[in-house]
Amino acid sequence: MHGELAYSTWPALSPTPVVLVPLGSTEQHGPHLPFSTDTIIASAVAQRVATDLAIRGHCVVVAPALPYGASGEHQNFPGTVSIGTEALTMVIVELVRSLSTWAGRIVLVNGHGGNLAALTASVSLLRGEGHSVAWAPCTVARGDAHAGLTETSILLHLDAKLVDLASVVPGATTPMSALLGRLKSEGVRAVSPTGILGDPTGATATTGAAFMSEMCEGVQRRILDESIDPRGCLRDLARSTAPAPAPAPAPAPDAMEDRP
Repeated sequence: MHGELAYSTWPALSPTPVVLVPLGSTEQHGPHLPFSTDTIIASAVAQRVATDLAIRGHCVVVAPALPYGASGEHQNFPGTVSIGTEALTMVIVELVRSLSTWAGRIVLVNGHGGNLAALTASVSLLRGEGHSVAWAPCTVARGDAHAGLTETSILLHLDAKLVDLASVVPGATTPMSALLGRLKSEGVRAVSPTGILGDPTGATATTGAAFMSEMCEGVQRRILDESIDPRGCLRDLARSTAPAPAPAPAPAPDAMEDRP
């Protein structure tokens, strides 16, 4: 069985369930996507994975999403809310310590690459304390940068009303390897006045459905494989043993979470 913790009661909870916690952000996603894009995607992935795991006989609960993350690179855009790496680390630690009093396994389903440092630090500490916790990224093999084709397509698939199609324009399409230095030192706005890294103009709901399936299947494989790397990240063993694809563009902020 599976359910949403926010709408459950304590007697309805199964003993020691697997708990999925979506982690997102509240940050600009260009002029066409909402601030909650990362949170929406992470929550949708967690819900779908929970449903699929329940079909396999696992007891799974999806906790309320954490909508704030480390988004300092977007702080120059109005509306962005970043709590920073240190605060996010502390929140994750206390969240998991509390969940561990009744949960079995805890999986942090991460939708924002800026959360990586906090996830690595917090999960390392928590596993050292004996907690059964790891994290899994919402990634696709050919995903683009930020507010580009990937995220725009997924939002069109999940809820097209959230996408302002009239405001969809190409963003910065320079390879990320050439942008990262300035992006890290000056923020996203310095390299993309619109806040878009990539080109969302070709986004479709059909493409988004394919991206969503790839994300969910990847997270589910990681959970079932139970192989954890030194960062506390669940490995996708099928993806790591597959033939290497042709070189892809350097990863962008929302795609960097699954990189060594």
